[in-house]
Amino acid sequence: MLTDSKPALTRSTLFLLALAAGVSVANIYYNQPLLDSFRQSFPEQAHWVGAVPTLTQAGYAVGMFFMSPLGDRFDRRTLILLMVLCECISLAVASIAPSLLVLCGASLAIGLLGTIAQQIIPFTAELARPEQRGHAVGTVMSGLLLGILLARTASGFIAALAGWRTVFTCAVVAMIALGIAIFVKLPRSTPTSNLSYPKLLGSMWHLWRELPVLREASITGGMLFAAFSAFWTTLALLLAEAPFHYGPEAAGLFGLVGAAGALAAPLAGKSADRRGPRVGITFGILLSALSYVLFAFSATSLIGLVIGVIVLDVGVQGAQISNQARIFAQRPEARSRINSIFVVFYFAGGALGSGLGAYAWRVAGWTGVCVVGLLFSLLAAANHLPRGWREKHPTAAD
Repeated sequence: MLTDSKPALTRSTLFLLALAAGVSVANIYYNQPLLDSFRQSFPEQAHWVGAVPTLTQAGYAVGMFFMSPLGDRFDRRTLILLMVLCECISLAVASIAPSLLVLCGASLAIGLLGTIAQQIIPFTAELARPEQRGHAVGTVMSGLLLGILLARTASGFIAALAGWRTVFTCAVVAMIALGIAIFVKLPRSTPTSNLSYPKLLGSMWHLWRELPVLREASITGGMLFAAFSAFWTTLALLLAEAPFHYGPEAAGLFGLVGAAGALAAPLAGKSADRRGPRVGITFGILLSALSYVLFAFSATSLIGLVIGVIVLDVGVQGAQISNQARIFAQRPEARSRINSIFVVFYFAGGALGSGLGAYAWRVAGWTGVCVVGLLFSLLAAANHLPRGWREKHPTAAD
């Protein structure tokens, strides 16, 4: 419930929520087009530059588990403002990092404290009417996804013009502006739980055990995001080599191409409201697998890479919206904790995909990356499709 007596979710509030989700989540992705720049700045540790995005996403998963459940216990507006402050400090450290080790530590903190968007998403689900929840969450997810994708574009261009350190300096300025807007506009919320912090964390285990839909959505989402991250983590390395020889701005431009997935998010939300989410998830898995077939034949083709990016982003983002529409309908009083469980798996999958993608690049090049991405897509299908069969034929398995 809200302390404000006005309509809970006005258009301007929804816009701010979407903007805040995009600006805050962008911090996690600024580093992906910069791997070749890191390699040049720290040549003695060049083989370990893949640790930067891996630790960022691992930190995000840890932050989701230990911090995001607090949204059910305290006012989300206060939590968000505190996170903004801490994120500014982490970004500032990254901007002056004298070594790859310090950059890795700052990246871990950026991920750990960067769960602002995951306070915003359940807040949006709380404010929206049930019949509009999918569309509202989809709108905020559009902002979040545009933040993810355009972060790469902005990062690449800023790095090309002024160096990678300036990217993190600009991120600090953006977060300060966001904090001011949140302080002025975002409404307060009242807690839905009075559990102590240890019991709040412990209750997530019970939610995991009691909600099979949450288990399925979390594992499927994690595998799909692993496939997604394997591509985006290694793209800058592919483009830096022959026949392309492109700088970080080229990898960033692919974020504009991937914006197709973000623009499709509200449509995926409406589809989940009308037709149910399972069809959208199945379609998203198929698109993810198809994208890696395209990538496998596009190691020297920009056109093939562009088509593959569109297919991958539409598939993964559409499936995510459909999965979140499912889980937010489970336990309204525990949306922050449910979302925490989902996103922990999601970004743990992302960290796994980044790590294995970078490793596959070292040992087998682009072909290895494509094998890793396709494997994760198939694992998502193996987790998702059998439950759909059991729901249609309950006597066969249940």
